[in-house]
Order: sequence, then structure tokens, then C-alpha cells
Amino acid sequence: MTVCTTALAVAAGRGPTGSAAVAAAVLAGQLSVGWCNDAVDAQRDTACARRDKPVARGDLPPRAVAVAAGAALGLCVPLSLLSGAAAGVAHLGGMVVAGWAYNLRLKQTVLSPLPYAVGFGSLPAFVTLGLPSPSWPAWWAVVAGALLGVGAHMVNVLPDIEDDLTTGVRGLPQRLGRPSCRRLAPLLMLAAVGVLVAGPPGPVGAMGWTLTAAAGTVAVLGTASSTPDRSRWPFRAAILVAGVAVAQILLRGPAMV
Repeated sequence: MTVCTTALAVAAGRGPTGSAAVAAAVLAGQLSVGWCNDAVDAQRDTACARRDKPVARGDLPPRAVAVAAGAALGLCVPLSLLSGAAAGVAHLGGMVVAGWAYNLRLKQTVLSPLPYAVGFGSLPAFVTLGLPSPSWPAWWAVVAGALLGVGAHMVNVLPDIEDDLTTGVRGLPQRLGRPSCRRLAPLLMLAAVGVLVAGPPGPVGAMGWTLTAAAGTVAVLGTASSTPDRSRWPFRAAILVAGVAVAQILLRGPAMV
């Protein structure tokens, strides 16, 4: 997320200083959300014997992770405001608050995709509202970000659906079930790429179509193929498709403003 958003800042013309401010703010925000998730899910992760979680392995006490999450959140506030009040509010109120709301409550409800849609969709606004001449981002950048966010949510929970259901987490993907998520995730990601191809003004060009074809291939192979149920490949595919989407925006960078 930090790399992708920084690339958006470069494409939009934030310059070295502005892009560095974006990178620092997003990194702090993502650390706060990630550590908050580990602290909130400590008991669930321990019950499910999650070996990829330091808290579940007993390497760290949940309190240490919670303190780290709070510290990262506190640091994220001034770092976000370095881009200006409007941009800072867009980042804090969009990505960061949405991420914490997901961890603390919404992940257990049918509204679980909403924080992902709001969070990912707000990142272009964080970038463009911090320009010397602040402006709202183009509609297609916001819509594509929201679609990518919901798609990432679907593939992120795929390996853990059974564990989630066992421990009482019933977000939308868990209610839909694994087969539906595997089919829906690539469609959402491809829809995001399609918006990035069709939305900006001007011709697409050979590179744009090449990236679109690559995104389609990765999405289908990574999320719809017969990989093991707990494979991390669907999540990796989402990251790759998100990278392709960012590359699409880089090709049309000034059009985002």
C-alpha cells in the first residue's frame, strides 16, 4: 500500500518532498491498522494456531502490539497533516479510520467490504488534495480504488474462512463462502482495471492493453484456479493486479487530477 500510494503521488506531481510525506503517512497508517488487527484478533489467532502471527506464537504479548498500534496511529496524524488539512483528513478519515473500524467491529458484519472500499477509494484524494493546487481526484481513480479494495478484501480472507467462522467472524466473504469469493474476487479486480482503461480521456495505447491482459491473466490464475484452499496465491494475485492498476495510473498520471 505504501509503495502503490507513493507511486500515485509521483504520478500526480507531488514532487520528492510531497511524495515522501505521502509515503511516511501511509506507512504509519498501515502499521497502525495492521498492529490493531493483531491485537484485536490475538485470542482468535491463538485459538486457530496461526504460526504467521507473533502474538499467536507467544513471541509478543497482545498489550505490546496494542501499544505499538496506538503509537503508530499517533504518529500518523501529524504525518498525514504534512500534506495539508484536506489531504490529511482524507487519509485519516478514509484509510486509517476505516481500517480501525473494520478491525474493531465491521469485519464481523455484512458491511465488512465497506472499510476497504472507503479506504482504498480515499487514497487518490489524499494524493491530489495535497497538491499545490488541491483538487478532487478523477472519478475513475476513486472508483477503481474502491473496487480494488473490495477485491483485496475477498482474497485476503480466502485462506482463513473456516477459522473465521469457527471463531465467530461472519463478514460478507464468510457468508458468501469460498467458491463465491474465488469467483467474485477476480471480477472485482478486473472491473477496477477496466475502469482505469476506459475512464481516463484519450486513447488507451498498446501498453495499456498489454497491462490489462496481464492483469486478467494474473487475476484468473491467482484466484480462480485450483490452488489449495489455504493458499496465499489469491492474496499475492491481488497485490500484483493492484500493481498493474497503479501502472495504468502512472501511464495517465496527470489525468487523475
